[in-house]
Amino acid sequence: MLLLLLGIIVLHVAVLVLLFVSTIVSQWLNVNGRTADLWQNCSTLVAPSSFQCLTSSTNEWLQSVQAMMILSIIFSVLSLFLFFCQLFTLTKGGRFYITGIFQILAGLCVMSGAAIFTVRHTDWQPTTSDTSFGFAYILAWVAFPLAVISGVIYVILRKRE
Repeated sequence: MLLLLLGIIVLHVAVLVLLFVSTIVSQWLNVNGRTADLWQNCSTLVAPSSFQCLTSSTNEWLQSVQAMMILSIIFSVLSLFLFFCQLFTLTKGGRFYITGIFQILAGLCVMSGAAIFTVRHTDWQPTTSDTSFGFAYILAWVAFPLAVISGVIYVILRKRE
């Protein structure tokens, strides 16, 4: 049982790390040597070691992606906190429903944010042959199934002594 709890906690922390990195790092979109993310657009200047960063657009869809990613982090942190609280207060045989619901909500929020970005990124940055999605965007999509799987595990899990 202890090994199972440790595995669940490691999975949850891995999801949290993926969510934090995908939200913070400036690599959602790569266009002709420039990088763009949810918060700023950066480009390399003439000197290879210098960057120029401007704040991102104020489009409503981009703000909804920002909100979804922040909500996913909040739900996941809250879920981890609730798991530890329920671990010590839940009666024997009880299920971790609240923890699982919040973790599934975190997964749905990150899925919504990444899906909105996928559909609407052409409104923000014109698509060229050199346009590609960055690693932070991919990490957001990787975090989605892991968060949902983690949430389902929490819902199925029963407390034992």
